[in-house]
Amino acid sequence: MPDTLMELERAVEAFVDERDWAQFHTPKNLAMGVAIEAAELMEHFLWSDGTLPAALDPARKARVAQEIGDVLIYLVRLGHVLDIDVVGAAMDKLAINRGKYPVEKAKGRATKYLDLE
Repeated sequence: MPDTLMELERAVEAFVDERDWAQFHTPKNLAMGVAIEAAELMEHFLWSDGTLPAALDPARKARVAQEIGDVLIYLVRLGHVLDIDVVGAAMDKLAINRGKYPVEKAKGRATKYLDLE
């Protein structure tokens, strides 16, 4: 893991240890936490018409950033509990996706890999 992600993992572990919360951090509970926090992130974009600018106003950007942080914290914690290198897992998945979505077929298209011609 890159240093900054390792630092985050250590900080999360310290936070959990200080509160004696490891007993509650089963893979099921952590996976549910990821889903719940991801839903809270999605809520910020609910009912938008899809043309929301990438440059959010500062207050909204701060709220979205907090939700992104929550999702990442849960993912880092889940990776730690399951002894999974989250960066390694993401890099492996990116390599798989490169095979599923070759540039010559997928460039500029939002098509599922099964439907690429």
